[in-house]
Amino acid sequence: MTSPAAPPAGAAVPVRVGHGGPLAADCARFARQLALSLRCFGGGGDIVVGALGVRDELAVAGGADEDAAVGVHRYGHLVLVGPFGPDGGAGCPRCLARRWQGVRARALREALETGVETRAVGAGEVAFGVDGVAALIAAHRERAEGAAGRGRLPYAFLVDAETLRVTRFAFVPDAECPRCGVRAADTAEGARITFAPAPKPAPDVFRARPADDYDVPFEAFVNPAAGMLGPSVVPDLVSASTSSTVGSFLLRSGDYLRECFWGGHTPRYRSSERVGLLEGLERFAGMRPRGKRTAVVGSYDELAAEEAVLDPRSCGLYSADFHRAEPGVRPFDPGRPIPWVWGWSLRDQRPLLVPEILAYYHAPGGLRHRFVQESSNGCASGGSLAEAVYFGLMEVVERDAFLLAWYGRAPLPEIDVSGTRSPQTRAMIDRLAMYGYRARFFDTRISFPIPVVTAVAERVDGGLGRLCFGAGAGLDPEAALAAGLCEIATDAVNLRRRTARDEARLRSLAADFDQVLVLHDHPLLYGLPDMAEHADFLLREERPRVALADLPSTGPGALPPGDDLGDDVAGCVAAVAKAGFDVVVVDQTMPEQRELGFHTAGVIVPGLLPIDFGWRRQRARHLPRTRTALREAGLHDRDLTAADLNPAPHPFP
Repeated sequence: MTSPAAPPAGAAVPVRVGHGGPLAADCARFARQLALSLRCFGGGGDIVVGALGVRDELAVAGGADEDAAVGVHRYGHLVLVGPFGPDGGAGCPRCLARRWQGVRARALREALETGVETRAVGAGEVAFGVDGVAALIAAHRERAEGAAGRGRLPYAFLVDAETLRVTRFAFVPDAECPRCGVRAADTAEGARITFAPAPKPAPDVFRARPADDYDVPFEAFVNPAAGMLGPSVVPDLVSASTSSTVGSFLLRSGDYLRECFWGGHTPRYRSSERVGLLEGLERFAGMRPRGKRTAVVGSYDELAAEEAVLDPRSCGLYSADFHRAEPGVRPFDPGRPIPWVWGWSLRDQRPLLVPEILAYYHAPGGLRHRFVQESSNGCASGGSLAEAVYFGLMEVVERDAFLLAWYGRAPLPEIDVSGTRSPQTRAMIDRLAMYGYRARFFDTRISFPIPVVTAVAERVDGGLGRLCFGAGAGLDPEAALAAGLCEIATDAVNLRRRTARDEARLRSLAADFDQVLVLHDHPLLYGLPDMAEHADFLLREERPRVALADLPSTGPGALPPGDDLGDDVAGCVAAVAKAGFDVVVVDQTMPEQRELGFHTAGVIVPGLLPIDFGWRRQRARHLPRTRTALREAGLHDRDLTAADLNPAPHPFP
């Protein structure tokens, strides 16, 4: 929609009105005043004035009014000027508008994206601040001539028309932009996974570079004007163990607008920000396909007749009781068409189709195709594809082992960590002790010769904040233990306060596990002292002990880490395949990540236990592996029965 804003006769600067919706008259008045001001400041070029907050920018295809060299986008007393390309020329206004809406508050997004009208609040005065916008445009035009090569990302200016404060911010182009985004169709050939050489700094180092070493423009991804990963990152200043940070962004799927959290917990806030940013990008990539366009829709029955297809039943389905209680979630039907994406079998070295909702855990479409709700289990990022696949596979193995041990109440050996060679590990254990927690670690190897460590922070006096759980897996036992320790060190010191604040609700959950509905319910439940009885199988003192050095990084049947991460992945895949399982990888890498040198992979091992949140959603309790794996591993003398299973929800965070 365009309506001409006639500037005064003789005006040297063409200023026109783009989309203004109910604010079209206000935008026209602003455009006329801006044209007059630009005559004084010497600005030139084509300029379009529009309003934000009056239409769903994520649903707009783009139009001719977006071809202007300079956009002036009004929202209340704030004005966005731009966007400009890295060289100072014109940028993509659709990308800017999409990023702007993506970082708005929930109330505005719900109104814009569900068809509810918005309306302006306030007087809408435009006279004050117009000169400031004109001066900014003129000054930028002068300086842009020498700006070539200054940056690598587009940018814009935010002008507060009440205070005349001007803030320049960079933002990340949107790969899904209908105007400039280019996404390839998802194809079988494009799913092929090959690993470039991935030399490691040392055999026991599995990241080519630490997060701090990557040149990441943090402020472009996190800013209140157009941050891809949200408006801000917040340091957890009350954390007594790590310098934790947390951020969040909102993502829509159907009628549901979900808040997705990301964060880091390292000894330094700057490092935590960078680690958190990589996690945020990983979440963004794993929630729905952004690097490729899903191209296959069909039923399992028809596709399996012609292609290699992953049967979702091998990954676990909900019980009939769940579907009766949740009639809005339709059970899997092999005859019903659903979207599929292409993955790659590392065992068989061939492409195969994977249900989109198993590969991307917040795929678009709401409940229409979602017969299960996956989590981020198996999604991981790295500086190479091999790095991403390694950490994704370790996560799948770790969660499977943890659930087998929890529901099977396995008698795990306790790990003696007195011989750890890591001063950071010793310091963190001591710090937990200072806050009243005993750190304990358990050898959770079940089916594979890959070290898996369950970590538990146990409150010594038995009070609120009683137990906190974590886990880690990796070819180096020290690294596996450190991963689990990092989780409990971050969460345990805050658990008392969180349990006390939510004690009444948590006690109702403990009395009725059907009320355990979401992710955070699971770990918080074990802040209650009464819930400790369900972990007695793990925490009782009479148990075998094993030295950390004896976990299988060397010796017969072990998988010693090598000098190249691709070789490590191949060894792990061979070990998993020997036990009868495939390893399927979906490359989830977004263009926004690829530009930075990052990769994200979704790793699926059909047949291993999936981790679910919500008591009624526990697929693991109904899978045959839950009953057979401990016997096959020599940890039980028979298959388990339903009566043998732990009757309480898992405590995994």
